[in-house]
Amino acid sequence: MKGKRFDPEFKKDIAKLFISGTRTCASLVEELGIHTNTVYKWPEQYSNDPEQAFPGSGKLKPDDEELHKSQRRIKELENEVAILKQAAVYFAKNSK
Repeated sequence: MKGKRFDPEFKKDIAKLFISGTRTCASLVEELGIHTNTVYKWPEQYSNDPEQAFPGSGKLKPDDEELHKSQRRIKELENEVAILKQAAVYFAKNSK
């Protein structure tokens, strides 16, 4: 069973409350019904990168997305090189 989904602004607000010491983990868990690990995870994510802490479900941070695209492109190019090598071997054999 999947847990509740919370929007990025809500997560940021909870993270700020916890980081500032305004609220305790126990009070947030009790009031919101979220898991203790979540209460600790959101402030950590927010502290590491406040601007892009919660990009959204299924979305990557811009830097991660660029890295993912680059890795995908590298894989495509490696596949093309492998095909061209096979073609070169094929034509070399058949040209004799």
